[in-house]
Amino acid sequence: MEAKKKEHLRLEKNSSLYFVIGMALVLALIYTALEWKTFDSNTDYTSQLDPPDVLEPEIPPITINMPPPPPPKIQVPVDFDIKEDDEDVVEDVIESNDVDQDTEVMEPQSFDFIKEEVEPKVTWVTIEEAPVFPGCENASDKRACFSEMMQKHIRKNFRYPQQAIDMGLQGKVYLQFTVKTDGSIGNLEMRGPHSILEQEAYRIITKLPKMEPGQQRGKAVKVPFSIPITFQLQ
Repeated sequence: MEAKKKEHLRLEKNSSLYFVIGMALVLALIYTALEWKTFDSNTDYTSQLDPPDVLEPEIPPITINMPPPPPPKIQVPVDFDIKEDDEDVVEDVIESNDVDQDTEVMEPQSFDFIKEEVEPKVTWVTIEEAPVFPGCENASDKRACFSEMMQKHIRKNFRYPQQAIDMGLQGKVYLQFTVKTDGSIGNLEMRGPHSILEQEAYRIITKLPKMEPGQQRGKAVKVPFSIPITFQLQ
């Protein structure tokens, strides 16, 4: 059998109300404690900054005396002895070279202009008449005959240098020379794997015979020609 509780004695009935009231009282006490101010009843204040008993002496200002300026230099007057000229001096009159309306104009003269002839630059392919190697005068294709005779000349005069054989030197030497207007050889240039092979190629080319020069528009001109010489050990 459950015991009956009296309604007015139940504590949990107004617990929320009591909790809110308690919190309000606690907050009021905390606020009062934080904002509480107290004042000192002693109104006799004394200065905390007492003047020192001994005053430091004042340092007098330092005065720097500058040296006086040097006295001005006294210029000594110079006596001039003026002498009269013994001879009358004739002053030169400088005439102006400016051109004005009274200046005489020279009549124009005839001048002979010498036109410098520019030698046409040609190549072995573009030359109208290629140089003629001796023995190719009657050939139908003088260019092909020139190349063939060059090969014969190289084979005839070719000599493998003994020093190159001992050193095992071989390769191609590329040569370029010019058949000049008198048929001789000039402007010889070469490039090879070694100077020994280049010297032998130079010797072969310098033995070329004199040729008939190339013709461009009926006039002898310089014609360049290039050829390689192969050095190969057996």
